Amino acid sequence: MKLSQTSFSKTLKKHKLCPVCTIRRLQSAAGVHVEGVGFENGAAPTPPMGWSSWNLFGRNVNERVILETAKAIKAAHLDELGYVYVNVDDCWMASVRDAEGRLQSDPVTFPSGIKALAKEVNALGLKLGLYTSNGTETCEDLPSSLYHERTDAETFADWGIEYFKYDFCHNKPIPTAGPELRAVSLSRPGTDEIVLEAAKAELRGTAEVLTDDRLSGDGAYVAGLDSGNGAVIFYDVEVPEAGDYTLTLHLRKWGYFRKYAEVEVDAKDIYPVTIPPTRGGSHDGKAHVTVTLPAGKVNIRVRNPVGSFADSAAKQYRAMGLELQRAAKLTAEKEGREPKPICFSICEWGLNRPWKWGATAGNLWRTTPDIRPTWASVLSIYERNVLLSKYAGPGHWNDPDMLEVGNGNLTDNENTAHFSLWCMMAAPLILGNDVRTFLLPDGRPDLSNKTLRIIANKQAISINQDPLGKQCVRIKAGLCDVLIKPLANKELAVCLFNKTTAPKEAAFSLAQIANRGDVDLPKSDRYTVYDVWENTTFVSNGEIGEKVAGRSVKLYRIKAMA
Repeated sequence: MKLSQTSFSKTLKKHKLCPVCTIRRLQSAAGVHVEGVGFENGAAPTPPMGWSSWNLFGRNVNERVILETAKAIKAAHLDELGYVYVNVDDCWMASVRDAEGRLQSDPVTFPSGIKALAKEVNALGLKLGLYTSNGTETCEDLPSSLYHERTDAETFADWGIEYFKYDFCHNKPIPTAGPELRAVSLSRPGTDEIVLEAAKAELRGTAEVLTDDRLSGDGAYVAGLDSGNGAVIFYDVEVPEAGDYTLTLHLRKWGYFRKYAEVEVDAKDIYPVTIPPTRGGSHDGKAHVTVTLPAGKVNIRVRNPVGSFADSAAKQYRAMGLELQRAAKLTAEKEGREPKPICFSICEWGLNRPWKWGATAGNLWRTTPDIRPTWASVLSIYERNVLLSKYAGPGHWNDPDMLEVGNGNLTDNENTAHFSLWCMMAAPLILGNDVRTFLLPDGRPDLSNKTLRIIANKQAISINQDPLGKQCVRIKAGLCDVLIKPLANKELAVCLFNKTTAPKEAAFSLAQIANRGDVDLPKSDRYTVYDVWENTTFVSNGEIGEKVAGRSVKLYRIKAMA
C-alpha cells in the first residue's frame, strides 16, 4: 500500500496548522449560489437614520413597544428630519421555525405577526427593520439565518422589511481546507456522462497529483486545494446541450472535519460545495451540486479560495446581501410594484476588517464592538472609526454602532459630543433611547427635552446627511482633535473635540485647510462661520481659535465669502 503524504497529520504539518485550531475553524458554509460580489441597491445614498430597540429594551421587546415608539417618532416629527427606520433587534422571533422552515414571530410578544406590524409602521410613513445573525443562532440563542439565507430573505421581503441587521453570534466559518479531488463528472438525463480526471487537468499553485492504493482505479487524486493556494482547471469541456447538470466531485476522503470547494464555470458562476467529515470506512467519496451550463465549450475550475476568517465572513455576508436583493425584486414582481430595497447592515463587530470588503456586501458595516452608554465606550469607538474615512461613501458607510444619546449617565456635553462625532463621521444615526419621553402628556413634542434638542438639530443632521457622503478626516490628533468634513456647495464642516475633563484651547487655519487636495473650500480673506450648537454666525479671516469645554465639541459649518 502506497499512502499519500497528505494524511491528516501530515497535511496539518505541511500547512503549519494547529490540529485543535484547525478543527475549530473548518466549519461548514452556506450552500448559496453566488453570482458576482457587487452590492448596489440604492437604499442608503446618505447614512440611514432611525431607531433600534436593543440599547434600551434588549430582550424585553414586544409589538406594543415598537408601535408606541413608531408613533412617538411621528408625533415628535423626527421622521421629517430623516429618522424613518424602526428597527426590531434580537428576540422578536419564536424559538422554532414554522412547518415550511420559515422564521415566525414570538407568539406571545408579537402575536399579530411581523407582516401586520410592518403595515402599521408603514401606515405612519415609517419603515420596519429586523434582525437575525450570521450564525446558527442569534446572540440570544434564537433561530438565525446561516444556511437559511434564501428562505429568510424571501420571508423578510414578503413581510415588507426595509432594513436588515445581520449579527455575527454563533457564526460557523467556511472551512479553509479543500477537497482531495479524483475527478469531476457531469450528468443529465438523456445525455452521456462526462468524466474529467483531475490528474489530467491543468493544476495551479500548490495543487499536485498524488496516489493512494486504497482508492479505486489507479488511485490518483489531486491535493493542495486548501486556503486559496491551488486550483484544478478543466478547459474546453464540451457540453452537448444547455441546461441544469448534476456535477459530481469524486473525492478521496480525508480528515475528521468539513471541507469546502467552489466550482466556478467560465470565471462567472460560482457554486459552493460543503464536504462532510470522513466517518465511513471507505476511501472514495463524492459530493453533488446542480450547475447551469450553456451548450458548447466551458471551463470549470475547482478550488477553495477561503484562506482566512475574513474571506469566510465576506463570502457569507455577500451571499446574504445578494439574496436580499433577489428577494426584494422577486416580491416586487409578484406584487406588481417597484422593489422596496432592503438596507443591509453588516454587524460582525469589525473583527474581519469589513471596511475592506463591506461595499461588496452591504450598505453599512460595524467597525467596532458594541457601544455602551459610557464616555469611555463612546471615546474608544470614535478613536477606531475616525481612522477609516477612505472606506465610506454614498451607499456604503462605516458604522460605529447605534447612538447612546440620552442613555446611561452621559452628560449633556457628552451627549452633544457623541452626536456631533457621529455626524462628522457620516455614521448611521440610529437612536437607542426611549423616544416616547420626547412627548408631553397631550402628545405634543417636549421642546425643552435636552436629548430631543440634540438629536433634532437640523444643522448637525445636515452635516451627516450631506450628499457628498464624505466621512471626516482628523487633521490634528491629541487631547483636542480637529476634524474636517467636506460638504457640497464648496462648504466645510469643522469639529473641535476636547477628549479631556478640563477646558482646552483649540485652533485651526482655514487658509491651510483650503490648500488640502481633499477639500473644495475656496481661498478667501473672509469666511462665514456658523456655530451649530450656539446657533450663531460670525465672520472670520480664516484663523479660528476657541476654548472647548471638557468632553465637549465646537461644531462649525463654514463657507468662503466672495
